[in-house]
Amino acid sequence: MKKPPSKNHYQSKTKKLPPMKKPLTPDDQGKSVEHFFNLKTSPFHGDNTSVDHDPVLPLFWCNNKEADPENDCVICKAEKVGTDYYYCVECDMRYHKECVESPLRINYPSHANHSFQLYSSKKRFKYCIMCRKKVNGLVYYCALCDMYMHTLCAQAVIPFFIDQPKRHAHILTLFPRQASLTCNICGVLDELHFTYVCPICDFVTHADCIYIPQTIRISRHHHCISFTSSLLKGKWSCGVCRQEVNRKYGAYTCNACNGYTVHTRCALRNDIWDGKELEGVQEDEEVEPPFKRISDGIILHFSHGCQMELETSGVHVGGNKFCQACALPINEENFYICVECDFILHETCAEAPQKKFHPLHPHALQQKVVHENDLFLCDACDRLCNGFGYECTFEDCDYILDVVCASASEPFNYQGHQHPLFLALRPNVKPMCHICKSTKDNQVLNCIEGDFIICFECATLPYVIRYKHDDHYLTLCHGEEASDSDWCELCEGKLSTGGEKGFYKCDDCCTTLHINCLLGPNPFLKPGQTFTLGRNEFLVIRNNSPRPICGTCNMRRPYPVMFFWESDHRSVTKPKEKSSKTSV
Repeated sequence: MKKPPSKNHYQSKTKKLPPMKKPLTPDDQGKSVEHFFNLKTSPFHGDNTSVDHDPVLPLFWCNNKEADPENDCVICKAEKVGTDYYYCVECDMRYHKECVESPLRINYPSHANHSFQLYSSKKRFKYCIMCRKKVNGLVYYCALCDMYMHTLCAQAVIPFFIDQPKRHAHILTLFPRQASLTCNICGVLDELHFTYVCPICDFVTHADCIYIPQTIRISRHHHCISFTSSLLKGKWSCGVCRQEVNRKYGAYTCNACNGYTVHTRCALRNDIWDGKELEGVQEDEEVEPPFKRISDGIILHFSHGCQMELETSGVHVGGNKFCQACALPINEENFYICVECDFILHETCAEAPQKKFHPLHPHALQQKVVHENDLFLCDACDRLCNGFGYECTFEDCDYILDVVCASASEPFNYQGHQHPLFLALRPNVKPMCHICKSTKDNQVLNCIEGDFIICFECATLPYVIRYKHDDHYLTLCHGEEASDSDWCELCEGKLSTGGEKGFYKCDDCCTTLHINCLLGPNPFLKPGQTFTLGRNEFLVIRNNSPRPICGTCNMRRPYPVMFFWESDHRSVTKPKEKSSKTSV
């Protein structure tokens, strides 16, 4: 335990922080918010009248000459406590003065219509409207506007003058009226952030814009981009939202790629930028190759200990061989096959880099072969996968993509649409996918020339695929293309019951199949592997029966992949044993 500050550095002030309250119910705030609690007692006053409360412990006021470099505030978990803070000798914990003395309700000048109430959060899931960092611990919340503020940001002194010579040569003055002037840096009107002006230069900026970084890296571009106060004459389009960029205002541009421009606000979005300033930092362009080339057509891949040989297309036509990375069948693509065993990789999967930046995530992703619990849920398509995956390298971030979703890039060329697709919509926009007719929480691809939208679950489906009882390729079709007379050859059900979510069709033979019947709900699962879910251990196997009965729903399922487990939860069994069950 660390030694507390010496006695001449603090004076005793008996204060107590309130315990966590029960979760909100619909009667409390009109909706239930998981892991989010409304504080009913002020931290400044405390409450020791309830038998459920811990005894009051004294907090000592510390005023040190040097800042504490290691300890965060236990309440807000947002920043280091600095030189002035409250300290509990019994628990060896430190607290910001603002957090301990936070009032239950505040009114903020830039959000005068509604008040903010004090809440306590158990996990980071929203962002502060002032500093744009994730909120955790003690926060202020406006339920009507769904806005969050750190306690430190909410109680910070609003300066009348700002001197930031890196961004502007003159001292800036607080402008009394909000949202009446366009910011020269971001080019928008903003009611939430205070406006500062330079009367000498007619320069206008928001309080947060004046401190933006000069050079950053975003997930949508493979080079660093730098801020410029204005653009040359011409038409400019944002590389994130694909909307026009006004050249009179500030933007981020790429020095290596002529014409690449991003709106200031788009570049600094939390799902685009990792929060790191890279001015003066040299770009790291070295990427470790996924394999070592032994000779022409022979490689040693990082995922396999044996040498692999390149085979040209057409060898395994029929889809009876499957890639170990994406779990999809080998049709007429080139592939690598192990010279000693049946380990196979699509040529494109074998060439996928070990480390990459993806447009969907601001942090670098590392390709992994083995995963925790031998199974993961892809954050783009929401499918269960046990093949190769790209995991986030950032600490405390569990973002992961399967190799198929990770291969998607901008522009995305979808065979079922004539125009390229982009990630141009903001994450909070929830449009309907034109294939599956569902509204997704995850980001979608959209056409900027029209209104076509497709989710990653549908965009990563094979557009053409082989069916063992058809000599031709089947093509993915929209649900509205199905007629009342069309039926699925596998489940013998009408396409109208499931065809609205798309289906596969052979134009030569008029063969039609539900997507799930042909591929299953989780087409990226490899047979022959086990995984643990709860107390059950499952074995993934290839379905060789026409339509086996599922042990969970007692319905016949034609899915190509099934799960087997034993009813006593102790071991994996084969389907011939009576104690086994199947699930799909």
